[in-house]
Amino acid sequence: MSARIDCSALAEAAEAEIRAGLTACQLAVGYRGEVVWRRAFGSADDDTRFWVASATKPIVSAAVWLLIGDGKLDVSCRVADILPGFGANGKQDVTVEQVMLMTAGFPDAPMTPEDGADPTRRIAQMAEWTLETEPGSAYAYHPMSAHWVLAALIERIAGQDHCDFVEQRLTGPIGLPRVLGIPREAQGVVAQLSPAADEATRSAYDYAAKIAAGEPGGGGLMRAADLALFYQTLLHDPAGLFDPAVLADGTGHVRCTLPDPQMGLPANRTLGVVVGPGFGATWGESPTAFGWPGAGGQIAFAEPATGISVAFLQMGDTDPVRPFVRGRRISQLALQLGA
Repeated sequence: MSARIDCSALAEAAEAEIRAGLTACQLAVGYRGEVVWRRAFGSADDDTRFWVASATKPIVSAAVWLLIGDGKLDVSCRVADILPGFGANGKQDVTVEQVMLMTAGFPDAPMTPEDGADPTRRIAQMAEWTLETEPGSAYAYHPMSAHWVLAALIERIAGQDHCDFVEQRLTGPIGLPRVLGIPREAQGVVAQLSPAADEATRSAYDYAAKIAAGEPGGGGLMRAADLALFYQTLLHDPAGLFDPAVLADGTGHVRCTLPDPQMGLPANRTLGVVVGPGFGATWGESPTAFGWPGAGGQIAFAEPATGISVAFLQMGDTDPVRPFVRGRRISQLALQLGA
């Protein structure tokens, strides 16, 4: 593949989605350690920041990889041995690995952004959590609970706020702006789901509170170019941030193939990403591509076979299925960039 990548098919597909009624979207492609192409469509421009929802998760997991590489965290350790009080209600044997693989057994455990942002309230809430399944026995998507545990582990081990740790050890060194823990007054206009549904989602699903709290499972505020560059870091690590063995493990070692009951597919989870077909084959049928999507059809992944990374962020469609169908269509075109 030449360094100059023809992204015209991606641009044409995005323009077609705008003509069909999508309000706004951004696309970015990374290659050889940098973002080589980026475009904004509809009401978005290159600097529009999108609420990326669960596409935040691999960033926080990657921050945990840094602690593993530092020799400060062993994923076989029990969470309760690091976080006093966590082991109440039968959770005493839950391991860090089980949390990272979402086999910990408490997928629906509650945590408001306000409780999660306060370390004392956070650990008190975690102590009240009960198990829904035996730890390690089944895969179940943990929308928010698992990554709040990861945030607490980061803070306990690193001795600083998890949002600050992510910025200082990960996103800052690779040239990204702060992506977690952005106060409401600094958020500005956020591209989020649908403008028409904005008031409803603010009251029922307050994304601004998630962003301000630095919700580790869904509070990221980013541009497509930021996500594409993050995934280039996972492919190439030009800044030398990661222990190579830990990075290879996190991006390519599938530790969980238990069935995903929502998708009817093997979970295919590493310690932070899904590899190959997953989430309904969101990024096509590649056996090596890895990434994680977010609510509203946000897509970000990397393809080791070609060195390409792609991020597609969209706004303006509250249909529960259509945004992911759109994201899959864009992903398939992106995978052809390396064909």
